[in-house]
Amino acid sequence: MGRAFEYRKASKMARWDKMAKTFSRIGKDIALAVKAGGPDPDSNPALRRCIQNAKGANMPKDNVERAIKKASGADAENYEEVSYEGYGQGGVAFFVDCTTNNPTRTVANVRAIFNKFDGNLGKNGELAFIFDRKGIFTLDKLQINLDWDDFELEMIDGGAEEIDSDEEEVMITTAFEDFGSLSHKLEELGIEPKSAELQRIPNTTKEMTHDQFKANMKMLERFEEDDDVQNVYHNMEISDELLETL
Repeated sequence: MGRAFEYRKASKMARWDKMAKTFSRIGKDIALAVKAGGPDPDSNPALRRCIQNAKGANMPKDNVERAIKKASGADAENYEEVSYEGYGQGGVAFFVDCTTNNPTRTVANVRAIFNKFDGNLGKNGELAFIFDRKGIFTLDKLQINLDWDDFELEMIDGGAEEIDSDEEEVMITTAFEDFGSLSHKLEELGIEPKSAELQRIPNTTKEMTHDQFKANMKMLERFEEDDDVQNVYHNMEISDELLETL
């Protein structure tokens, strides 16, 4: 299995990608996409991707339409994307991506969370060497009507670096610069992904003690609860033994 697939699976087991505020996160993504490229998904690939992700998250169509309409109005909130980097216990790296209408509030909240759990907020760019920016596409395996070998060749032609699957899903990893190319290839084949996102995948992981793991997981959960936080990435080495301690 590929590195991104194993990281996603381990993170999923640790509740990393089960955020209660998924609809809010997608709504902010829609606002940013509309601001950058307009409210018509036919001419705005970023908005099309947001709508695909909304479908994959079972977000009601009415919610999506309201989010697009709100983002198109004169009173639309002015969101911007900001990222923060730091370390948790045991030297574990954390990369916190946010979408906010008040950066002063957001950085204060992020710093407070790091401090509460004996972590440290670092400088932007400090962790660039630990995380690779990758495109991650998740597909419903039943949607693939091609012979598997033909499908793999088409994906490689579109820029796929890794193709992994289990009984239900296929996950495709691309380089950051090939994200658009693979999106176009899937459109050509009539395959609508369950999700298509740019994520930060660690190129190295960090082992911890049980106590450090518990503290880092509590910090992770606190980040996820913050309304301004969109995604949190880390390089914790998560084993079954550690998961049993939660």
